[in-house]
Amino acid sequence: MKAHKLLLASLFLMSQDIAVLKYDGGGDWYANPTALTNLISFCNTHINTTIKADYKTVEVGSVEVFQYPFIHMTGHGNVYFSEEDAENLRNYLVSGGFLHIDDNYGMDTYVRKELRKLFPNKELIELPATHAIFNIAYTFNNGLPKIHEHDNKRPQALGYFHNGRLVCLYTTESDLGDGWENPEIHNDSEEIRQKALQMGANIIKYVFNN
Repeated sequence: MKAHKLLLASLFLMSQDIAVLKYDGGGDWYANPTALTNLISFCNTHINTTIKADYKTVEVGSVEVFQYPFIHMTGHGNVYFSEEDAENLRNYLVSGGFLHIDDNYGMDTYVRKELRKLFPNKELIELPATHAIFNIAYTFNNGLPKIHEHDNKRPQALGYFHNGRLVCLYTTESDLGDGWENPEIHNDSEEIRQKALQMGANIIKYVFNN
């Protein structure tokens, strides 16, 4: 654990690389294949990040997760973390890493259950619209924007905190990743895509600045 903390600390000083989380359970962890490429391009252009375009895929139980200060997770279906997976991911988060989970619609029930394995004594806390993540680069006065409609429910940004630091952000009923995709995939308006990309940039900047 101590070695992991030192590794992450050194990587944070020199790296803004990000990765996609591959998990078990049968869910499509590979959903939205163009999303991160577009978000990376947007961030490098508009908020002066230097993220490598060729982002990597890491398995949830692998030591490779400790190479990335920011890991993105998405999908539509089932999610399963073994006890070893949960311990590895928990160690990553409390050592300084950050996980963003974006419900691509359909993973909510499954991912909430698996997240309890990471922090059995913590509850997901809804971030208020006044939280810094909603105005660090672009301002969202009402909090998380609605990108795609599914069940006529309001979008929510939920988080786990460790020692006062937001370590895991779960965005649901928003579908940010669809808004990051190439425009012809979902035929979203440019206004909707910009909202999604700007909120994504806020998340990236918040992580790299904290």
